[in-house]
Amino acid sequence: MTSPFRLRAAIQVGSLHLLCSVGVALLAAALVFGLWYPYPYRELSGGRELFLLIVAVDVVCGPLLTMVIFNPAKPRAELWRDLGLVALIQLGALGYGLHTVWQARPLFLVQEVDRFKVIAGPMLDGAAIAGLPAALQPHWWKGPLTVAIREPKDAQERQKVMFESVQGGRDYGERAEFYLPYEGSGALKSLNRAKPLSVFLQKQPSQQHAAQKLAAEKGADMAQWLYLPVVARQDWVAVLNQQGQIQGFLQGDGF
Repeated sequence: MTSPFRLRAAIQVGSLHLLCSVGVALLAAALVFGLWYPYPYRELSGGRELFLLIVAVDVVCGPLLTMVIFNPAKPRAELWRDLGLVALIQLGALGYGLHTVWQARPLFLVQEVDRFKVIAGPMLDGAAIAGLPAALQPHWWKGPLTVAIREPKDAQERQKVMFESVQGGRDYGERAEFYLPYEGSGALKSLNRAKPLSVFLQKQPSQQHAAQKLAAEKGADMAQWLYLPVVARQDWVAVLNQQGQIQGFLQGDGF
């Protein structure tokens, strides 16, 4: 059996493996970007870059390994064993990568005084999350939940958070025990430090079209909207109506 024949066969099988890998990657993308990192969190939390890095390595390496080890001259049992081993390695790597993406996924969008914070799982204490009411419990099939923050119970609790945050510890946004549903007075509290959206658009004129499009989708008067900055991996702002409810997000530095 000539080398060119083996090469053609290896390329054909590797190409088929590549198509299968791309199909699996698309299913994984639907899970990641449909549930764990819905827009705009794929940009806010860097989920898109992390996922693409993991999937690109997995999709490329699997078919390449198949091309390297595939040889039609091998006994059928040995060939299936080798291909099965490649598939197991590839699926294991993809599973580990998805687990990493899942652990790093944003769980909450926390309204903290004059900003919103995107909070990922590793930033929170597991026991505090477990103590949240059912309505605020994160689930793997749900995207990030928007929450408000309650006032400290007393001066001692306030000082504890203040001192720890000053020393590089967790602030209110990273403490799930302070979380409240983002509704009613909790949502209205966000308006205390919110600024008119027109102020943001003066600084970020490139977002004018996106803001107009958002207003058309919501059937709202853009002049009535306000905004607060969002603290995340990228600079964005949350657009608020007069009740403090988030209408959408625009890209740009809101500070």
